Amino acid sequence: METEFKKKEFTYKGKIISELKTLDVREFAKLVSSRQRRTALRNFQEIEEFINRSRVKLEKNKPIRTHHRDLVVVPEMVGWKIFIYNGNKFVAVEVTGEMLGHVFGEFAPTRARTKHSKAGVGATKGSKHKSKK
Repeated sequence: METEFKKKEFTYKGKIISELKTLDVREFAKLVSSRQRRTALRNFQEIEEFINRSRVKLEKNKPIRTHHRDLVVVPEMVGWKIFIYNGNKFVAVEVTGEMLGHVFGEFAPTRARTKHSKAGVGATKGSKHKSKK
């Protein structure tokens, strides 16, 4: 028997992306957790302004670059490629459905991961007395 596997369509709080894209920023804010709801409702004008400026840039095929690390990801942004500043350079982020309700700053880390290796010369007392052969 052949079984067909259908890719499960992404839903957020029981709504598919096309339904979510019709929602206003304030209507979407009612679906997210309390911290993100509070942030979205306080900054809804800033989020809408960012979306409007970004639409213009998308029409002109210009990259969307931003320093706003505190903006909440809303359904309108799904599918966009946004360059988020991490304090050093702009990090490219492709917005997906799983990012809804999170803030931009979560996707552009400001600190590099530490890579620990063995200790270098002079790092330990044992390396001080090296043979001179």
